[in-house]
Amino acid sequence: MARINFGGTEENVVTREEFPLAKAQEVLKNETIAIIGYGVQGPGQSLNLRDNGFNVIIGQRKDSKTWDKAVADGWVPGKTLFEIEEACEKGTILQFLLSDAGQITLWPTIRKHLTAGKALYFSHGFGITYKERTGIIPPADVDVILVAPKGSGTSLRRMFLQGRGLNSSYAIFQDATGKAFDRVVALGIGVGSGYLFETTFKKEVYSDLTGERGTLMGAIQGIFAAQYEVLRSNGHSPSEAFNETVEELTQSLMPLVAENGMDWMYANCSTTAQRGALDWWKKFRDASKPVFEELYKEVAAGNEAQRSIDSNSKADYRVKLEEELKELRESEMWRAGATVRKLRPENN
Repeated sequence: MARINFGGTEENVVTREEFPLAKAQEVLKNETIAIIGYGVQGPGQSLNLRDNGFNVIIGQRKDSKTWDKAVADGWVPGKTLFEIEEACEKGTILQFLLSDAGQITLWPTIRKHLTAGKALYFSHGFGITYKERTGIIPPADVDVILVAPKGSGTSLRRMFLQGRGLNSSYAIFQDATGKAFDRVVALGIGVGSGYLFETTFKKEVYSDLTGERGTLMGAIQGIFAAQYEVLRSNGHSPSEAFNETVEELTQSLMPLVAENGMDWMYANCSTTAQRGALDWWKKFRDASKPVFEELYKEVAAGNEAQRSIDSNSKADYRVKLEEELKELRESEMWRAGATVRKLRPENN
């Protein structure tokens, strides 16, 4: 583990240079990694682990679309693909990768297969951090660990196939065996992490829930919508409004920011753009910071978690979710976006 300076603050970081794949393979050579759930994170993590030479099996409900997806991905029923309980019994490391709501429902089944010395692995701190609400309280004689890739399972897999790595956080909630650190880092390397930075289950879920509701999804959609609507109300066409709001940002500027940083972007744009960005960014910060402060308080109080638990447990959740997604999908801005994407050169 290395101490790396991030903007003046040192943090614990594990790189692939100091903990190479060969070391990860040695640490886990006698382990059977059971991936429970094949939805958002399951496919990317399991396929990367398999390609990296680890002993991986999948636990999934047989009468489900995700069972069929697992078969299509090369998992073999009876050999590497099993019903959930059988996979839990066979696995020495149970990667609990169901949705937060799914974890609550399935926890009694998982719990009875957590015998002494096994490891319970999460990619989200929700179930453990809010255990009084979720009921997910592991036995004391198992390791409880976390690797949280900073992106979707699709991105994790795509970057792995490109020979790149997606950064991940790691955490140890419970070290019953004395092997939790080696296990969690080996798994982090195995799933395709670029580097691993230390956190806790609580900090992971607080930052994750804030990020999802903030700049990663909620806030960015709100900002997109606000700018698009102002441009449209002032006579700009849907194409122009979408290109200036979304397309230029996602296709041109964000890749450069990812490569070089926002400071580089400010230094390398036109003087007109530079002056405007420097004049306006603090106004946007000051306007939005109170919203982020309110959001963080709601996350820390457990209110956001409870809202998720309550809404996801309702029988009509999927129906109402589809209605909300339809509102986004059929909005003028994202209908314009669908047309813009079709017109990109690579699609013609």
